[in-house]
Amino acid sequence: MRFPDSFLDEIRQRLPLSEVVGRRVTWDKRKSQPAKGDFWACCPFHQERSPSFHVDDRRGFYHCFGCGVSGDHIRFVTETEGATFPEAVERLAGMAGVPMPARDAASERREAQRRTLGDVVELAAKFFETIYRGGAGEEARAYASRRALSPETQKTFRIGFAPAERDALKRHLAASGIDEAMMIEAGLVIRPDDGRPAYDRFRNRLMIPIHDLRGRVVAFGGRALTPDQEPKYLNSPEGPLFSKRTLLFNAHRAREPARAAGSIVVVEGYLDAIAVYQAGIHSVVATLGTAFTEDQIESLWRLAPEPVICFDGDRAGIAAAHRAIDRILPALTSGHSFNFAFLPDGKDPDELIASGGPARFLSEVRGAVPLFDVMFERETTAARIDTPERRAALEKRLDDLIGTIRDDRVQRGYRFAARMKLSETFSMLVRPRTNRSGGGRGRQSGPPEAPSISLSTALPAEPMELERLVLGLLVEYPGLLVHHAESVGRAPFLIDVHRRFRDALQDLAAEEGLWDGDGAAIAARLDGHFFSLLAEILGMEDDGLRRGHRLRARFPILAFHPSEDFIERCLVHFLSRLELRSIAAELERAVSQAEREELTAELWEQIQVYKREVEHREDEILRREREFADEMRAIRAAYGAALPSIEHAAAGG
Repeated sequence: MRFPDSFLDEIRQRLPLSEVVGRRVTWDKRKSQPAKGDFWACCPFHQERSPSFHVDDRRGFYHCFGCGVSGDHIRFVTETEGATFPEAVERLAGMAGVPMPARDAASERREAQRRTLGDVVELAAKFFETIYRGGAGEEARAYASRRALSPETQKTFRIGFAPAERDALKRHLAASGIDEAMMIEAGLVIRPDDGRPAYDRFRNRLMIPIHDLRGRVVAFGGRALTPDQEPKYLNSPEGPLFSKRTLLFNAHRAREPARAAGSIVVVEGYLDAIAVYQAGIHSVVATLGTAFTEDQIESLWRLAPEPVICFDGDRAGIAAAHRAIDRILPALTSGHSFNFAFLPDGKDPDELIASGGPARFLSEVRGAVPLFDVMFERETTAARIDTPERRAALEKRLDDLIGTIRDDRVQRGYRFAARMKLSETFSMLVRPRTNRSGGGRGRQSGPPEAPSISLSTALPAEPMELERLVLGLLVEYPGLLVHHAESVGRAPFLIDVHRRFRDALQDLAAEEGLWDGDGAAIAARLDGHFFSLLAEILGMEDDGLRRGHRLRARFPILAFHPSEDFIERCLVHFLSRLELRSIAAELERAVSQAEREELTAELWEQIQVYKREVEHREDEILRREREFADEMRAIRAAYGAALPSIEHAAAGG
């Protein structure tokens, strides 16, 4: 029996090759990248110790770089299971859940008709190309020029022109021996119900062929060339060759670039896709004027695990994204999602590339927003949450929406993320929120010359710097060890050698009479194996600089000789910073646990306690830093005013 190509293609699309091959091999976890459809194993066809057998889910193809065997789903089954071709197809159809076609003459005739229809559509594509290059295509070529389509791009995409005549294509196909019924079946000609002669579907339009995954022309998109022509874009109708629900424009060209890049961009129109492709971004496809379907979603995930849907940033583009969300949510699976890029200023990709080049477009794509964030914003932006009942209604809407996700693990993650975001949103109703971007970092509280760490930058990216600042103050001002022994003892140092150094300092603090001297006595009595660390913390004379230069570099206000009271309050502030960092780490661990496991009421309450504590401490720290900033300005000003009298005294005046 001959199986229709469409039937075999459906099996390949529904059934990942890795699922077929995975029954007979063990995947190498180090080399395989399941999210990218990339799998490696030791070859089942010859003996080997290192994995050289490669399966590419997106192409539906396997190849062994050791023995050279290669093939697809069907060949793998025939060669590993000894099945005949029909037996292999029947087994794979069962795995894919695709019903076997009836073995009758009618199905054979339909497949033959489909092949013939493909020939008819190909004849039409060649006709449109010929007209485009001739005198009648001058207006269409001018339009392509205004769209900045290069001759190479026009050739690659086989741009054509449908003349304005009523039946030019019909007459051409008839002269090639194609009967009118075939033209109608192929979607090229329309027969009116009132008995008038059939006429061409596409007239006076720039013609863009639409291909299937095998690169065969199956339909057309026609762009109007005059402002009064409606609709602006006209696609071929659904038929035996063409299904808008399953096809993506340019997918056959984008498949390999998407695999290489690990990403795919989805735009709204085929001319947008052509412009992006021409700009050198070949992993791009376009929808065909329909809402996202589950088939298209699955097709996109075969190209990349997280496609970027690129919409105009206007109201229509945002509305389209919101419609897409409802289609995508039920289909979400672990490791697969979508991101959304909303282009600025109402520009489409073509306009953005024309004004800012490919780099501008790519910057927007890289800034794409995750699906969850777009969904949450859609539900909360216009929501009224000023009463408990309205807040409960918002929670229910989100809960119902997330309930459509069929993958339990993904649904659990979305529920947790939604509860966290709702908690933050609702908390803003009862307390003013300060800007915590960076926890207060970046706001300058001293003059521009202050390097490294000031009070407002006392929590650097590296924990080491803050911990060494605290230890340096304890060495230089040993009395602080006595006054704040308990706080210093419980300070959560992350670095082990810093904890041991702190413990050694506290042991010295317990010795009677030690505090008659200054910090130099501490340095002299420390265990010798701490000397290199002491040099890093403090800065010693053998560096060729004055003692304490590293501490002053971390905390520049020390160069202005502030009071010990001020330094003591600063130390308390820095210890609070260390405690905040520890609590934030506990919060992060609890959140990670909740994402991995079932979110219990106890764990949720624990997360809320941590969040409230972090928020409270952040607010308190920011308030203190504003106060310290004023004090530091006053200290610097007072030190500058005192300089003349100091210099006069030094001169013996």
